[in-house]
Amino acid sequence: MITDKRQTFLSAARFDNFFINYRKSVCFFEENTFQADSEAQEKSVRARYFQKLIFKEILIRYTAGDAIESLIPLLETLVDSYEGLQRQLAIYQGIPNITPLTIDDWLDQYEECVQVFSLCILLHRTDLLQRFVALIDPAGYAGDDTLYEDLLCKLLPERYDVDRWYHDLYTPLVQAIYEEDPTQAATLLQQYCDAWYPAFEQAPWHDSHLQGDEGSYCGYWALEAAAVAFLYGIDDGAIESMVYPRDLVAYARDVRPADTGRVAPLPVGQACSRTGYWFAPLETETREYFESGEVMPQSGGVWYWVGEE
Repeated sequence: MITDKRQTFLSAARFDNFFINYRKSVCFFEENTFQADSEAQEKSVRARYFQKLIFKEILIRYTAGDAIESLIPLLETLVDSYEGLQRQLAIYQGIPNITPLTIDDWLDQYEECVQVFSLCILLHRTDLLQRFVALIDPAGYAGDDTLYEDLLCKLLPERYDVDRWYHDLYTPLVQAIYEEDPTQAATLLQQYCDAWYPAFEQAPWHDSHLQGDEGSYCGYWALEAAAVAFLYGIDDGAIESMVYPRDLVAYARDVRPADTGRVAPLPVGQACSRTGYWFAPLETETREYFESGEVMPQSGGVWYWVGEE
């Protein structure tokens, strides 16, 4: 059900059709196989197909206005699906460290990668981020792209400082991270959002909103712009772009988890509530370790829990 849609292109019929077709696909492929030359290939094609469906479900539910918290179980399922896909690809191709996404060659696959990074970051699921990165790093991508590393370095240990990136589209976003003038950083973020959709003219989902209610549109979201704004404390108050998921940033900044197993953010000067690693958007360093009861530094702004390791 569409409650308060976040992009105007999504109709109730398109939303309903997505889930009707989703259920039909599940039923059909319970009894049928994908066209393939071998069992191993069929399993890899099957894994890719359902991984993409799960990713599309996250996008269309967010676009439809679903509560942000409701995306978290879907994100867990999505990371599970990438792990399953990687296992099947490794068997089929005979390459143990094969990547489920070829991020250096294909812009849309790089985008999918940083979108998943960003969902993990904005929904405060560092555990899922670590699992997903473990599928991509071993293929030779660790330490090879600035944005890739800058999305990870505040949350994961032993990341890399690198000054190059695969795709020119991301230049304004990288520059926004390192811009010292807050106004100019926000301007660069706006420039990135403006350039985002036109840059994906060759992506399979581009212009899918023109296909009508039977099409494949699920939403157009520059999730990585939101993750950068959150991680690096960029003021996004003046950003005007259909593709900028403003309420995901607000959620990431203001979340007060009802689940007692999760850890709420801490203002400066407050005692650390849990021993482990924390990060602050206004800090230039990576994550920092604090003991329970230790006073959070005044220089950091709000501190966010990362994890115990």
